[in-house]
Amino acid sequence: MEKIRRLPDSEFEIMNILWDLEDPIERKQIEERLFEKHQIALTTLLTLLTRLSDKGFIRIEKYGRRSRYYKLIDKKDYLSSQSTSFFKQLCGGDLKVFANALCDSKLSKEDLAELRRLLEEKS
Repeated sequence: MEKIRRLPDSEFEIMNILWDLEDPIERKQIEERLFEKHQIALTTLLTLLTRLSDKGFIRIEKYGRRSRYYKLIDKKDYLSSQSTSFFKQLCGGDLKVFANALCDSKLSKEDLAELRRLLEEKS
């Protein structure tokens, strides 16, 4: 899989909203979801959307004075790419180091059992 660049938190927050919506997406839909958590200036939102477009995460289509937004990168693909990068950076690609870190973390037995189930399902 091709490496997908990591997004800053503010852009990732916008992408999470976009991933939850069906294309094409109107700005008003994004604002409604975003403002449930906190308000940002319209100019800031438009800047973040433009950055996401410049980075190839979304396509912006103008129609009249409005814009529609289309996702170009799947959430699953993004998370997979970032997980691989995180694993290599944090643990040097060493699975034993990663597994020990998980076991030493505050994950519950239920979380570890779920992880085990997912790993077995994928193999």
